[in-house]
Amino acid sequence: MNLTVILILVIIGLFTGAFAGVLGIGGGLIMIPALIFFLGYSQHQAIGTSLAVMLPPIGFFAAYNYYKAGFVDIKYSLIIAAAFMVGSFFTSKIAINIPENAVRKAFSVLLVIVAIKMFFSK
Repeated sequence: MNLTVILILVIIGLFTGAFAGVLGIGGGLIMIPALIFFLGYSQHQAIGTSLAVMLPPIGFFAAYNYYKAGFVDIKYSLIIAAAFMVGSFFTSKIAINIPENAVRKAFSVLLVIVAIKMFFSK
């Protein structure tokens, strides 16, 4: 791994962390496209790497700040986290067998739909 790649990885991490802390977004919206466009990752590699990155920190420090400010519902968070683990486990088994191009297109469509919905909502 050369210095340029390390620098790109650090920049991707800083930007993803910054957007996660400010807007609550990161892995899907920032990190996955960055890994694909700047490091030439496949869609599957980018998704897998993004998931691996989120394992240890998963926004711990940002969530802690929101918790201190009274903006975290622990009970709901635990229920969603448990369901998230079950859902991600089973769907990842399916996703790794879907052709990369189909995953990329589905990911792109989802981003566009979410962007349009958010842009035109009150």
